[in-house]
Amino acid sequence: MKAIMLMFDSLNKHMLSAYGSDAAITPNFQRLKEKTVRFNNFYVGSMPCMPARREIHTGRYNFLHRSWSPLEPFDDSMPEILKKHGIHTHLVTDHKHYWRDGGATYHSRYSTYEFIRGQEGDAWKGVVDEPLCQYESGEPEEIKQRRIASRTQHQINVQFMKHEDEHPLARTISSGLEFIRTNHAADKWFLQLECFDPHEPFFVPEKYLKMYGIDESSLFDGWPPYYFVTESGERKAIIQKYYKALLTMVDEYVGRVLDYMDRYELWKDTMLIVNTDHGFLLGEHEWWGKNIMPLYNEVANIPFFIWHPDCADAGGSRQALAQTIDIPATLLDFFGAEIPVDMQGVSLKPAILDDTPVRDYALFGYHGCHVNITDGRYVYMRSPVEQGIANLYEYTLMPTRINRRFTPQELQRMTLHPGFSFTKGCPLMKIPAESVMLQRSDRFGHRLYDLKSDPKQEWQCQDQEVARRLFLAMERYMKESDAPEELESRYGFTQPALPLLGLDPMLIPAFRDYSPQIRYGILCIQQHLENSGQSDLLLKLEKVARPEWTKEDLWQFVLEEITIAQHQSLFYKMALEMRLN
Repeated sequence: MKAIMLMFDSLNKHMLSAYGSDAAITPNFQRLKEKTVRFNNFYVGSMPCMPARREIHTGRYNFLHRSWSPLEPFDDSMPEILKKHGIHTHLVTDHKHYWRDGGATYHSRYSTYEFIRGQEGDAWKGVVDEPLCQYESGEPEEIKQRRIASRTQHQINVQFMKHEDEHPLARTISSGLEFIRTNHAADKWFLQLECFDPHEPFFVPEKYLKMYGIDESSLFDGWPPYYFVTESGERKAIIQKYYKALLTMVDEYVGRVLDYMDRYELWKDTMLIVNTDHGFLLGEHEWWGKNIMPLYNEVANIPFFIWHPDCADAGGSRQALAQTIDIPATLLDFFGAEIPVDMQGVSLKPAILDDTPVRDYALFGYHGCHVNITDGRYVYMRSPVEQGIANLYEYTLMPTRINRRFTPQELQRMTLHPGFSFTKGCPLMKIPAESVMLQRSDRFGHRLYDLKSDPKQEWQCQDQEVARRLFLAMERYMKESDAPEELESRYGFTQPALPLLGLDPMLIPAFRDYSPQIRYGILCIQQHLENSGQSDLLLKLEKVARPEWTKEDLWQFVLEEITIAQHQSLFYKMALEMRLN
């Protein structure tokens, strides 16, 4: 028995021919569809990158207790369990986050591993005279400086990747194929072949760009903003073409893995999984990227292909609801290893066989932001009902963030928590949460979407009965996950009379004619005035605001009408909301 998991980062299902799209050139994903079983209702769990990978190891939600983190000492690790059962587990990846502070305990769970250098801002090549990076935003200084460092290092790294075979994607797939060549005749192995692409920066060889009419590679630096679309239609199309070109390159290398499956007749005894951690918004819903906006299906409903040698239905599709936490249970079941009691995920084998449902609901989200739930038809997004993060915590024995350790100042506010049902008797650090994503994470409100009548999630459904059913299911799932008790009040489970649904500011009639940038700026000012009890100024803003307003008009209103003592905090909020310097 052998298994290969070919994993990508930020793979948008809605761009793949295998899911009915003609937006990009992806013939090998079409070939993959014909060789495997395709899941149509496969969802993320914990977001974004490392939270998703923690789920691939542990098979349980982690976003209710923790944000970005390493594997914890009490975590069950699927590759490590396989290793202990005599299965050789091998990781090949160019995903740099495994080697940063916030992911440093993952790779050593495998029997062997290879790290391909150079993706994104990987601290790879040392050049003392660094190139100048022009980057401005309204983000907190720590995040801004991290982005500058990443972009600067990327400019250095690409100087050493002039040819396609030097590209990290090419080198990663090449190393994975080497493992297959070496071990195809052996038994009892699991290969996790994991590629960072098509994650940004969209670094693409010219031959793929030319397929989309891009003859000059310097038209775009590869870094889409993680915010709403303010670009012209022409500029938006260029950014999308860079992603599509990189996706076509990904498709080329999917084909090379399929060639090896054919060459060595691995379909007979080898499970193949092709998946991603999450999708990526490319202008849909007026947004780029992920993290800040609601978890629309372009990010949350992800592609998933699987071939199980015992379940011959090549080219079949499945409607059964499934998600990332089900991957480790499926692999353990395939190799005959016992599934740990703390795993919440289940084996997908019944669904692969004949589309037997394996779960009623899927829970997903970011730590402290919307908690989302779906039954496959409806998606309900529950916003925090408490503003701020004064009562939100990280529970951990591994106090590191994405690229640094927790600071002494953060740890000085730590208290000891007795632990949860899955921490195997270990008490935990309880540390006040700090994240820019959590600031005003209530601003998008509660939402309900009916994917049958509105698959693109363009209009909010107002069915109170459906919202109530999903709200109660969410509460039950969170209790079964032993979620921290403070989340009950944060999401309003202790206040059943609170509204179940709200309105997106783009659906408020008064905002409908405003550009996204001005709409969110006005919303920011309105919420500030509401929260500070300045109802007279709130009425004045509603009277004087016009759809033709520019950001200078918003700035002028604040300068003239709001006391100077409030300017600094309000301008910061507006800059963050409007992605301004």
